[in-house]
Amino acid sequence: MKKFNTAVVCNPTKHYMVDITGRAECIIEKYVEPGSYFAINRGRQYGKTTMLNILAEKLREKYYCLQISFEGMDEMFQSEYMFAAGVMELIEEQLELESVPDDLIEKWKKEIDAERPFQILGKRITELCRFSARPIVLMIDEADRASNNQIMISFLGMLRDKYIKRESGRTWTFQSVILAGVYDIKNLKLKIRSEESHPYNSPWNVAVKFEEDLSFTADEIAGMLSEYEHDYHTGMDVREISRLIYEYTSGYPVLVSGICKQIDESLVGTPAFSNRAAAWIPEGVAEAVRLIEHENQPLFEDMIKQLKDFPQLKDIIRRILFEGESIAFNAYNDVLNLAKMFDYIKSVNGRVAVANRIFEVVLYDYFLSEEETGNITKKDAELNKSQFIADGRLDMETLLRKFAEHYAYVYADNDQKFVEKYARKIFLMYLRPVINGTGNYYIEAQTRDEKKTDIIVDYHAEQFLIETKIWYGQRYNENGEKQLCGYLDRLQLEKGYMLTFSFNKNKKTGVQERKYGEKVLWEITV
Repeated sequence: MKKFNTAVVCNPTKHYMVDITGRAECIIEKYVEPGSYFAINRGRQYGKTTMLNILAEKLREKYYCLQISFEGMDEMFQSEYMFAAGVMELIEEQLELESVPDDLIEKWKKEIDAERPFQILGKRITELCRFSARPIVLMIDEADRASNNQIMISFLGMLRDKYIKRESGRTWTFQSVILAGVYDIKNLKLKIRSEESHPYNSPWNVAVKFEEDLSFTADEIAGMLSEYEHDYHTGMDVREISRLIYEYTSGYPVLVSGICKQIDESLVGTPAFSNRAAAWIPEGVAEAVRLIEHENQPLFEDMIKQLKDFPQLKDIIRRILFEGESIAFNAYNDVLNLAKMFDYIKSVNGRVAVANRIFEVVLYDYFLSEEETGNITKKDAELNKSQFIADGRLDMETLLRKFAEHYAYVYADNDQKFVEKYARKIFLMYLRPVINGTGNYYIEAQTRDEKKTDIIVDYHAEQFLIETKIWYGQRYNENGEKQLCGYLDRLQLEKGYMLTFSFNKNKKTGVQERKYGEKVLWEITV
């Protein structure tokens, strides 16, 4: 029986996976058939290798497809000769698998000259492509793994030169060259010996920009779950579960598969989710997300490492998350371009946003954990935690009352600018240790700005909506109440909470409960 897979590559005969054959056919039509060279650069575990495998399968209907990888090939990059010899061996193996005629393989296998390795390699490529019965496509996975980038750049320069000559009818070469990796070639830290002889932008400027979206849509996720449902008949609402998974992941492939894998393999059979029918529900999705966010995995470890390596990026993310700052996305900003290349951020209406909800919570937890040691807010929340949890249920009213008391005692004397900047961080610092290990939270990005934030808390089968905001007058407050009620409707909740930080001397602090239409609003003013 098939399984959900989060490893390097998915196999449609073994794994439940999104059907990307249509996308592969589109890439072939748009890029390969016109003879384009291009690079597929996406974040880690974004399905690049799986896409290459599907592409190769479709390409073999018309082309010879030479599918090689530089994974674990560091020894190749010690010299140009070792690199050229290594490429020759990798391609030779592929030629045999492709059942290319023996006479072409024999010509390819001839020794190369150690004094002119790239020149001879280029000549072999010409001979191979000239006499091949089919056009040839070269795929290179993990193309950014080069330990000596200058050798890779020289290789790309040779391919570039042959491409240019092909376009003017002066040589034969590959129909298309496809590179895949996290780093774009222009982002590699080049070991350039001579700026004049190795211009920064020359090796790969013949490549066209690859603009295909490799993330999954909610409909595509539904297609995968429909196959699972056909096998197990859980009775799940496929459309609703797919929509929820998409909302948490924004279609990031490994996160989509990760949620499904957690539900199928970690939740089914537990006391809370006794069987598959009981697990494939919205509460099961929320619990799977919580498990993912709190496990150590390479994707998150790499993200935190990049924040440590790029302090400017760390500062930008912190300002977006905690201060609600709106930052314009600029493709020429090296830090933002790097973060987008890693798929940590995205551009939404020209502004920078964290790529998905799961990344956002992982980042919130990381930033908060940096400040939790000895933090009085965390300690106070942990001390009072038993008051907030009764019979496995979260008492949000009591939590907010105690937070108001804590805030009045610890932060009341801070100036307005400090609280405006750190209000949401203070509350999250109090909330996190209470729900950690059992519940989860996320921030609604569409309603977040420097003035207000909607925080959604999942605790067991219950959901809570808390709007944190700064008091900017009665009219602004009334508009906030109206917006909050609209969001409660979308979440199908009857009660909402407004945590207001006020600097109006005439504003009464404390708790008010009142009706707003058919909704109940709790407003806690501090």
